[in-house]
Amino acid sequence: MKDASGLPQSLLVLGGTSEIGLATARRLIARRTRTVWLAGRPSPALAAAADSLRRLGADVRIVPFDALDTESHEERLGKVFTEGPIDMVLLAFGVLGDQARDESDPVAAARVVQTNFTGAVSAGLVCAGALQAQGHGSLVVLSSVAGERARRADFIYGSSKAGLDAFAQGLGDALHGTGARVMVVRPGFVRSKMTAGLPAAPLATTPEAVASAIELGLRRRSETVWAPGALRMVTAAVRHLPRPLFRRLPV
Repeated sequence: MKDASGLPQSLLVLGGTSEIGLATARRLIARRTRTVWLAGRPSPALAAAADSLRRLGADVRIVPFDALDTESHEERLGKVFTEGPIDMVLLAFGVLGDQARDESDPVAAARVVQTNFTGAVSAGLVCAGALQAQGHGSLVVLSSVAGERARRADFIYGSSKAGLDAFAQGLGDALHGTGARVMVVRPGFVRSKMTAGLPAAPLATTPEAVASAIELGLRRRSETVWAPGALRMVTAAVRHLPRPLFRRLPV
């Protein structure tokens, strides 16, 4: 059960090898989290992630999960909640894709969208229903500033995150007053394995910094978190630029 600080005692990470997800788990374990579920496709990387959190003193369990296998979500994620209350679910899975390749490969483009949006809608609804049924808990959704306005450089990924962001906001409204809640997190460019080899954007951040922003958002019971916070004003300005001018930006 969460304490007055809003921090969870039990945590379910959807996307068990996510660098942001694991950085958040480490930070919360250092505070008060004692039980962690890592949901992901079985792999040596997932097993190693679980072992690394166990060394920090947490009781860590693994649940097989594939974002694209939506028909299995209710059974596999629902089973986690039968083991005991979950105070926080962190929806942290996603793929960046390869914009240049995906523009000429509709199947690959669809896979990006199915993972980032369709899979998230399915898993998000399953977990939201369980949180509502138990009467408490937070669903923290990793969105992205890329979803604020589609850019030429990554509009396939950005559009999938735009859909996820809109879904998460609507779900938060649907849960209002039920005891369960949604917090949307919008990181900027995160230096991680997923972005390795890409030129860093202005205001680039790290998984650890995003984890810190998530903790602060939980303590404040925020509905939306920007990481870093300066992105709120930057994206507000970019969102209202005329399209001819927006096309000329080096983004």
